[in-house]
Amino acid sequence: MAVKYTLHQLEYLVAIADTGSISAAAAASHASAGGVSQAIGELENRLGTALFIRRKAKAVTLTAAGARVLADARRILAAAEELQASAGATQNEITGTLSVGCYSTLAPFVIPPMLDDFGGHHDGLDVQVLEGSADEIVGALTDGRCEIGFLYGNDLRDGLDSTVVRTTKPYVILAADHRLASHPAVRLADLADEPLIMFDVPSARNAAQMLASLGLTARIRHFSSNIEVVRGLVARGIGYSILIQRWPINISYEGRPVVAKPIIDVAIERRMVLAWPSGLRQTRRSLALIEFCRNEFLDDPTDLTF
Repeated sequence: MAVKYTLHQLEYLVAIADTGSISAAAAASHASAGGVSQAIGELENRLGTALFIRRKAKAVTLTAAGARVLADARRILAAAEELQASAGATQNEITGTLSVGCYSTLAPFVIPPMLDDFGGHHDGLDVQVLEGSADEIVGALTDGRCEIGFLYGNDLRDGLDSTVVRTTKPYVILAADHRLASHPAVRLADLADEPLIMFDVPSARNAAQMLASLGLTARIRHFSSNIEVVRGLVARGIGYSILIQRWPINISYEGRPVVAKPIIDVAIERRMVLAWPSGLRQTRRSLALIEFCRNEFLDDPTDLTF
C-alpha cells in the first residue's frame, strides 16, 4: 500500500506539538505558517482523523488520535534519521541524534560519563538528554520523545523492554563519629531507635519499608529531596540515612566527613536499567549506549569503605 503522508508533514506535526502553535512551529521549521497549516490539514485528510483542536487566539492541543499519531511520528522520523545516518557511516561509526531520558536521581551518576566518555568517543553523535521523574521518563519513552532511558527496574511499565546495566544494594550513611562508624557493616536493628533522615525521592522512600520488614519502626526526623541536605544532616550527627546509589566522596557539602556501611540484614537489590518501547527496533546508537553502560556500570563495587 502506498504511503499517503510525507516526512515533512510528520516533522510539522512534531514541531506543532513541541512548540504549541502553528506559527511557532513554522518559525522552528523555517517554513511559512500557511504552509505548515496546509501540510497538517492534508495529513489529517489522508489519515482520516483530526490531529489538533484549533481555538482562535489559543494554542493548539492534540486530540487523542493526535497523541497516538505523534508518538508514531517521532519513531518514524527517528528511523528515517537512522537510515540516513547509517547509510553513509562506516561499520563502526555511530552518528545521528540519540535522545536519552534519565530519572533525575540517577543523573549525577550516568550523565557525565555518558556525555563525556560515550558521546565524546563518537564525533558524529549528538546525545540529547531529558531529565525528569520516573513517570516523566516513562512518558517520554512511550510518546517517542526519547529513544532510550535510564530507570530503576521497579519503575518499568507495560510496553517497555529493558536491560540491566547496574545492580546495587541499599546502604547506610553515618556521621564519622557515630558509635557504629568503625564497624565493617551494620544491622538496621542497631539504628532503628535513632532519627532517620529520609531522602524523599521514590527510589529511596522504601527505607521505612525495609525497617518494617524487620519488625522495626522508622523514626523519621526530616524529609528532603536534596541529597546534599540529607548527607549534611547525617554528617552533623542529626540522624542516619539509607541510600541506593554509591556517592563517590566521603564529605558533606559543608566539608564534614561521613561514612558508608553495608547493611547486614537487607538483601534487596535495586536494578538500574536502560529501557525502550517494546517492539521498537533498536538503532545502532542505542545499542552502542547499552554496550557502553554495561562496561561502565555493571560491575558495581561492593566495598563501601571510604
